[in-house]
Amino acid sequence: MKTNKKVTINRLKIIEGHLRKVREMVEENRYCIDILNQSLAVQNALKRVDEIILEDHLKTCVSKAIKNNRSEKSIREILDLLKRKS
Repeated sequence: MKTNKKVTINRLKIIEGHLRKVREMVEENRYCIDILNQSLAVQNALKRVDEIILEDHLKTCVSKAIKNNRSEKSIREILDLLKRKS
C-alpha cells in the first residue's frame, strides 16, 4: 500500500463507524431491512477499499515484477485472490 494509503485509512475509519452502527441497530432490535441496508452499505464500502488496494498493487508491485521478469508469482497471487473472492 503506497499511493492511496491515506485515502484507504480514511475510508476504513468511516466503514468502522458504519459497522459499529450495524451492531447498535441489532442490539436495539431495529427493523431488519434497515439493518440489512446498513450492512450492504458497509459491504459495498469494503469492496471499494479492495478495489483501491488492488489498483495500487497492480500499479506498484505487479508493475515492478513485470519489469523485472518476475510476473508469474504476481499473476498467480491475483488469480488466487480472485478465486477466493467469488
